[in-house]
Amino acid sequence: MRGAHVSLTDTGAAEALPVPVRPDCPGSADTRAGALLWDNEETLNLRLPSEFTALRAALPDQAASPRDADLLDGIRSWGPTPTPAGTFELVPVRLDRDLPLIHGWMNDPAVAEFWELAGPRDRTERHLRGQLDGDGRSVPCLGMLDGTAMSYWEIYRADLDPLARLYQARPHDTGIHLLIGDTAHRGRGLGSALLTAVAELVMERRPACTRVVAEPDIRNTPSVTAFRKAGFRCRAEVDLPGKRAALMIRDRVRRELS
Repeated sequence: MRGAHVSLTDTGAAEALPVPVRPDCPGSADTRAGALLWDNEETLNLRLPSEFTALRAALPDQAASPRDADLLDGIRSWGPTPTPAGTFELVPVRLDRDLPLIHGWMNDPAVAEFWELAGPRDRTERHLRGQLDGDGRSVPCLGMLDGTAMSYWEIYRADLDPLARLYQARPHDTGIHLLIGDTAHRGRGLGSALLTAVAELVMERRPACTRVVAEPDIRNTPSVTAFRKAGFRCRAEVDLPGKRAALMIRDRVRRELS
């Protein structure tokens, strides 16, 4: 998998690079009808640079070390949330329990086309360990629908990710990577329902977060469409290692008091 590195500023985001903004973000022809698969392209760089740690410690109400803080506000305790398809819950991955299932999903040809993690089990294990042994800015999770594992998610701090150099990131921007692993759940419109639920859950559980972001491959029309239906808007097309992506952003809805 290909990675990227970014040096963060004292605001938690690198200086944005200019990108062409195309609000409609048109994709090319659907690569696989009904496929709802988000590729991660290994954007995550899971170690905070020392200069950022020092700057962060100087800010009010900030822990001196990322190990002293929960960068995703207790995702293990977020709990279940209702959706039109049933009760959904993000459950952080445990390697001893979940590796065989996730490895099987990664070797599904429809998944492998975008995630590029097909192959022996240790390849999937290395990808998961990179997050589990990292500083906590990315948490791999199983998506449980009415108690059944049917999807894989990565909830990550987009403002601490190499993605931040490609747009004007705000502190606490939260990113999503997703694949629906169970073929029985693909092509049924579940993607937009689950994305809506997870985006709302992020906003509820992370009060400092004002935006949820994602970067699906621009060719993956079903993915981009599902994000749109879930309230995300395409703000730009950006070049990431190995793909051109639609930068999708869902803003927190601010309700004015009457």
